[in-house]
Amino acid sequence: MEESTRINTLKRKMPGYKKIMYSLFFCLLIGLSIYGYWKYYFTFSEGYRTGLIQKLSFRGNFFKTYEGELVLSSIVSSTSVALASEKFYFSVPNDSIANVLQNFEGKQVKLHYVQKNHSLCWRGDSEYLVDGVIDQSNSK
Repeated sequence: MEESTRINTLKRKMPGYKKIMYSLFFCLLIGLSIYGYWKYYFTFSEGYRTGLIQKLSFRGNFFKTYEGELVLSSIVSSTSVALASEKFYFSVPNDSIANVLQNFEGKQVKLHYVQKNHSLCWRGDSEYLVDGVIDQSNSK
């Protein structure tokens, strides 16, 4: 008799235990979703960089992406040669923008970029994603 009351008590307590486990699982799922959005899709910053496009390549093992280098010149000589420079590494997720950038290789351009908190393999190696380009070669 005592054995059957113990089993009935356990059966009545189980739904509360399951409810707590489902609630914890749901909270964990929501928390991971928010973290994933913040880490990979949230735009941390955006802005413009002006410089000379030095390289644009289509590379990758499984996911091919466009990766580029922009030379940012801080000091320019009288013959328009950059004396002190820094490289800005970026990824281009859009094929049409990559085609435009290929035409501007070796020219002065102004790039609009968004910076994510982390990169994804199908978006490129860099946190900086270029989504616009303006030709600056004729503005000087």
